[in-house]
Order: sequence, then C-alpha cells, then structure tokens
Amino acid sequence: MASSVTPGIQIFRQAVLDEAITKITVLSRRALPSWMDIPENDKTKVIVLKDFLNYPSGLPARLAEHDACVWALGKSSVGLSDEEYTRITYDYTMHFVSSLQEGGMKNKTGESFRFIFISTEYADPSGKSNIKFARIKGRTEKALFDVPPSSNIKTSVMRPAYFFPSKDHPSDRENIRSPTARAMDCLISPVMKTILSSVYIPIEDLGLFAVEAAKGRWSDEKLFPNSKMRELIKASRTLGKQ
Repeated sequence: MASSVTPGIQIFRQAVLDEAITKITVLSRRALPSWMDIPENDKTKVIVLKDFLNYPSGLPARLAEHDACVWALGKSSVGLSDEEYTRITYDYTMHFVSSLQEGGMKNKTGESFRFIFISTEYADPSGKSNIKFARIKGRTEKALFDVPPSSNIKTSVMRPAYFFPSKDHPSDRENIRSPTARAMDCLISPVMKTILSSVYIPIEDLGLFAVEAAKGRWSDEKLFPNSKMRELIKASRTLGKQ
C-alpha cells in the first residue's frame, strides 16, 4: 500500500480492521504522524522511502510477496510543473510496477497480483485534456492497462470524485485541511451529499471499496467511475443485510 493523505489514511484504517488481511506494508514519503488515528495492530510494516524511484535492494522481493497493492500516493497538481506532477503520478507508479517484476512477480503461480490505482473521475487517457491532473492521471491509467498479462499484474482503476476527510476522525480534517478548506468543506458538503451526490463519495465508502477490490472483489471489471463505486457499495451493503 502506497499511502497519500485523505484516501490513503482511510484505506489504511479499513485494511487494518479487515481480519482477512494478515500483512500490510505501507510505503510512505515520511514517518506516519502521531495524529493519524490508526487502530493498534501487529500486521503493519511502514517503510519510509526518500526516493520513490530508487528502492532499497530487498524491497522488490518483499513487495512481490503480497497479493495486492492499493496505490493511493499522490499530491495536488496545484503549484507543480508538468514534470514534477508527472514524476509523482506517473513515474513513481510505473517504477513500482517495474519493481514487482524485478522482485519475481511474473514467475509466481496462482492468481495475478491485484494493483488498485486511485485515479480521478476526470482522468483522460487520450492525453488531450488541458487540465494537468486529468491528462497525467489518464496517461498513467493507460500505461497500467497496457502492462502485458505475462507480468502477472492485473490493474483496476478507481475514479473517485469529491470526498472529505472522515468526520469520525476529527484529527484528519484538522491536520490535512487548512482553516479555509475546512470552512469550504462545511459549505460544500451538504450540496455534494444531496444535489450533487453523483460527483461525491463518502471517504468511508472509498476506503471500503479499495480494500474489497484489493481482496479480489469485482475482479471481472477494471474501471470504476465514482457512480459505479457507489452503486456497488450500496448493493454490497443491501446484500449484507439480507
């Protein structure tokens, strides 16, 4: 699991709470902060990488021991050049995939490694968008889908739209959002949850969906727009109540 801020934290929490998951490796750009409200557990190993294009020698083999990865590493494109955003979004991601091959993934037997890429609702794989994040996220999606079956890696792409830090974990909002952003959240969230619900996903649903996809659920599909994720989570919960 490569962890970013809002989605990465929630996905991490969900994975820790899931009893079917017995081993978690978190790749992070820095030590996890003390305010991050993660349940105590003995199945997590956090690896801090100073350079996501230069892994320690033993890391590829360790990564290849896993069944899946949720790639939630990212950063806002605001203030970044095309080159900087490409390095974080495209280069880091594809280097991870290459490292799995180096670690022996293509020689493993059994089910393919499940790579879950957290993209954006507005990603443009054609590369024609004038919006930086849409164009580069789309390019990354295309490259992942072009990875050959012989790699033993199967990619699924999640395209969440708008989400907010969890209200059940106030420290997330306090440490992730600026005071201005928190104020905007309070103004926007009622609109998103009612009038514009098609372009909104609760962060809890995003975390649950990512973990279930990593476990192999919905494996016959590879692209999950925001509305599709909400539909599948709703159906899953309805089925669970029956």
